[in-house]
Amino acid sequence: MNTSNPLTAPSRHGGAATPQSTTNHSSPAWPLFALAGLVLSACGESAKLQADTGYGVDPPLPTPVETWIPTVRIAQAQSWAEGEAPTAATGTKVRRFADGLDHPRWLHVLPNGDVLVAETNAPQRPLRDELQGFRGKVMGWAMKRAGAATPSANRITLLRDADGDGTAEQRTVFLENLNSPFGMALVGNELFIANTDALVKVPYQTGDTQASGPVSKVADLPGGPLNHHWTKGLLASADGSRLYVSVGSNSNVAEHGMGHEEGRAAIWEFNRASGTGRIFASGLRNPVGMAWQGDTLWTSVNERDELGSDLVPDYMTSVRDGGFYGWPYSYHGQTVDTRPQPPRPDLVAKAIKPDYALGNHTASLGLASAQGNTLGGPFGVNGMFVGQHGSWNRNPPSGYKVIYVPFSGALPSGRPVDVLTDFLDDDGKARGRPVGVAIDGKGALLVADDVGNVIWRVVGEAAQASSGTDQPGPLVRVARVIASLLPFSDTSSEPTSQR
Repeated sequence: MNTSNPLTAPSRHGGAATPQSTTNHSSPAWPLFALAGLVLSACGESAKLQADTGYGVDPPLPTPVETWIPTVRIAQAQSWAEGEAPTAATGTKVRRFADGLDHPRWLHVLPNGDVLVAETNAPQRPLRDELQGFRGKVMGWAMKRAGAATPSANRITLLRDADGDGTAEQRTVFLENLNSPFGMALVGNELFIANTDALVKVPYQTGDTQASGPVSKVADLPGGPLNHHWTKGLLASADGSRLYVSVGSNSNVAEHGMGHEEGRAAIWEFNRASGTGRIFASGLRNPVGMAWQGDTLWTSVNERDELGSDLVPDYMTSVRDGGFYGWPYSYHGQTVDTRPQPPRPDLVAKAIKPDYALGNHTASLGLASAQGNTLGGPFGVNGMFVGQHGSWNRNPPSGYKVIYVPFSGALPSGRPVDVLTDFLDDDGKARGRPVGVAIDGKGALLVADDVGNVIWRVVGEAAQASSGTDQPGPLVRVARVIASLLPFSDTSSEPTSQR
């Protein structure tokens, strides 16, 4: 792979780039004390700004607050009870498209309307020295509390709504024994999947319910053993000739040294036919979701931590070929972060300011173009839907919702609009956490909830009334009977996982 990354320097002997080093500025003292405070579930300072001030083209960037104990506010995961659901925006309704899944994180809608779901989590990996002992135990406790400590199911599941009533009554394992799969893209008769360490593909024919051929590797991706940000997003170009893969950093702000960051904090572009790749854009701490707005690539990015509750805003931005977006040396353009050493003023001078801030520590992961949506009201087709997984290090919490960002022309414009809210209950427990978002074949919004283990489906009330899907007629009932005879599992018969 061609790793043309501005964060690396040419070797004195030519050829491959050699990563520059930074000082390891992590403190050996804080694991014992900061994480002891973490057990109390709420540590460090509190936000001075309202959460909604961190959105928009020009969010406030207050003075960083570096505390001895990093801010920690973890919402305990507690799944939805029967009949519960997040609150849908006025003029829309939400229902369960499927439940009883195992940590569903990402979605891909196939041309025939079938929905692929990545049931996945972080890969198992050897415990690093800095996570041994007390710190490791507390970090494990924190992940479990947030609902993120479950083993990865490592599979792609196919959901089918054969009778068109808005609920998937058919389910099958499309592909299993993967390695923390995440992004998916269909090009012709090939389905591409981004594992945590490799881009792979399988044959696909319209209507397939299981992969019809073996998995073959297209290209290696930056992976373990550290693999701090493990997800790998995937998006195909309009003509299918190129594949884009989002790769997060191996750290917060390069505290392990830049030698661990080669090829990371970047979006890669791969030639689909040959598998050769290059870094398309860099300096993106943790790019996850990707979407097209016209001919322009957009991504959602999770920014850095430990500068206080009011910094740094996550963002969505258009992505320029060869662009550098600041990490780890600066944020939101050219605002210098003094922690990475030695400094790189040459790179800071090149850093591109992102187009739109998505709030501080909101963990904005899912990103989908609003093209084709039928929600109506403020949810026009020129905009983006964003799944905000929710904060773990802001006091009070932020995110835990799905929003819509309107565009004017080719750029975001105006305030975001809430689509789904109340993933946090009144006691501050996480009933669910939204991740991937996608528009289905009928224009509804699908949302993967990896704590609730649900795929939610949001429809506009007007669109639902015209389709009449709430009260299925005789033909739909006949279709259900036929579907029940097919070799699928019935999603309604499976209990919702409480993990």
